[in-house]
Amino acid sequence: MPDNTTLRTLIVDDSAMYRKIIEDVLYDFPYVEIVGTAQNGKIALEKTATLKPDMLILDIEMPEMDGLEVLEGLRKKNSDISSVVFSTFSTEGADITLKALELGAFDFIPKPGDGNLDVNKGIFKSKIAPILDTLFFRKKTKFFRKKTELKNDVSRAIDQSSYIRKSQRSKAVAIGISTGGPVALTRVIPAIPADIGVPIFIVQHMPPIFTETLAEQLDSISKISVKEAADGQIIYPNTAYIAPGGKQMKIDISENNARLIIKITDDPAENNCKPSADYLFRSVATHYGRNSTGVIMTGMGSDGTEGLKLMKARGATIIAQDEATSVVYSMPRKPVEIGIVDVIAPLDSITDEICRTVGR
Repeated sequence: MPDNTTLRTLIVDDSAMYRKIIEDVLYDFPYVEIVGTAQNGKIALEKTATLKPDMLILDIEMPEMDGLEVLEGLRKKNSDISSVVFSTFSTEGADITLKALELGAFDFIPKPGDGNLDVNKGIFKSKIAPILDTLFFRKKTKFFRKKTELKNDVSRAIDQSSYIRKSQRSKAVAIGISTGGPVALTRVIPAIPADIGVPIFIVQHMPPIFTETLAEQLDSISKISVKEAADGQIIYPNTAYIAPGGKQMKIDISENNARLIIKITDDPAENNCKPSADYLFRSVATHYGRNSTGVIMTGMGSDGTEGLKLMKARGATIIAQDEATSVVYSMPRKPVEIGIVDVIAPLDSITDEICRTVGR
């Protein structure tokens, strides 16, 4: 019988200092069991076979075998171990992080800087806590299902979808997404037709630099233009605007009241998120009202629910990703449960549903 009382964790980092930081922080979580450490990827893969961890906290840059090679090894073994990778705040680090997510990493945490040790521990603890809570919950409830099982659930999810069509066409689409988002967006945004005819606003929970890299990656594989949003930017159709990491993004009116623009602010975080989907959704409700589509996708927490409630009250159409294809179902769950969602769809049907709401 598997032990569901602890989250078995293997720490993988070539730096003794970082291994110590991680260990000290994890000891504060009574349900986390540190089953071992490894100073490179080769040792880590060997230990996964004997220690049977539920989770790896995985450095990317290591000698002999790096973190990406570890993820490739786990993928070949069809392993269900959840990996949380350490990333550096750099363009190169962001590129590597997105690659890690493509290879199956559950999430990532920016690596602490060279400052005060206690400060670094505090930062790491605040970032890792919701991830640990989510992974432990999934283990206890057997929430984590293998990919083959998820595929079998797709047809049932489609059958359970509630389709409520409206006569008016949406003139804007707003998407809120978090854990599992970068990979999910590479399935949704590239499938959007070049002439969709509306702007798309995206809040993906990520820190600075990472959102710029994500925008560049999506732009290179999409028919529409994808860019990291800038303050004062005029809004054009057939363009996706991604909120910059560490900032808030909303829709506003230009000074001469001539047209809608994007406003980037340093307003406080909401739901511990900056950017926040709620922050964006409220402004979409104000300026587009019933002529808008709100999309809530895979992610931890409940960011987006309150904003979607306002959008729904103004007559917007709400689409939610289904549970079966979400890496984490927390963000879509609440809107579905409170009955404000019009369409529940699997990941590969999200684009089709968006296109229907805009009359495509």
